[in-house]
Amino acid sequence: MTGGASGPPTRGSAVRGETGGARWTRACAAAIERDLRALTVRDTPATRAVRRTHSRALKTAPAGLVLEVAEAIWRRGDRWFAYELIRFHPRAFAELTEATVVSFAAGLDSWDSVDAFARILAGPAWAKGRISDRLIDGWAGSPDRWLRRAALVATIALNARRDGGSGDAPRTLAVCERLASARDHMVVKALSWALRELLLRERQAVVDFVQGRDAVLAARVKREVRSKLETGLKSSRSLGRDASAAHAKS
Repeated sequence: MTGGASGPPTRGSAVRGETGGARWTRACAAAIERDLRALTVRDTPATRAVRRTHSRALKTAPAGLVLEVAEAIWRRGDRWFAYELIRFHPRAFAELTEATVVSFAAGLDSWDSVDAFARILAGPAWAKGRISDRLIDGWAGSPDRWLRRAALVATIALNARRDGGSGDAPRTLAVCERLASARDHMVVKALSWALRELLLRERQAVVDFVQGRDAVLAARVKREVRSKLETGLKSSRSLGRDASAAHAKS
């Protein structure tokens, strides 16, 4: 690691003495924080480069220790960095439990914190069976707007090719059904996103869903889904921007 943390303790040493493991976890988390603080520009590409460096260093680390490091980083406020440490460590991701995912959902309070959590961790975990449909359904029915948004954003992993999604209309539309009448703009935007992503896999299922709920869906959802159906873009403004860009390049 660029921050100088020692190599990971073995499973045996972690079992024999938790103190050693805890000490290593703290050292690893501290090294990550030092590397982040050393960045002259702390934007997403630079931060992700640090994450990739530490992911390589953690490649052989036991899953439990990687989860502990991720939790330590998460507690320091670097949420998406922590989620990516888990997501891109195959053994740590494979050992995710529902309780762990729920613990990482604590304190969601903005669209960006929700989307990082649901796109990087919760959605892929759901797609791989690490968390249950019941948990997602509970989020969809939560009085917390951010958990409702998380339920919808989590469906993206079921359908997005970049996440290995193969298309799952039943589970996606079950969440959309719960929130079809939403008017909170953060939830409405996520509902539109979920339907537009599913549309790329199950076009007719989305058409039937929108037509069948025309009276309850927010105008934004209907407008953006119909634009995606007709033009392949989220909105006519997107079409205008693309046309302007093409003209500028010609």
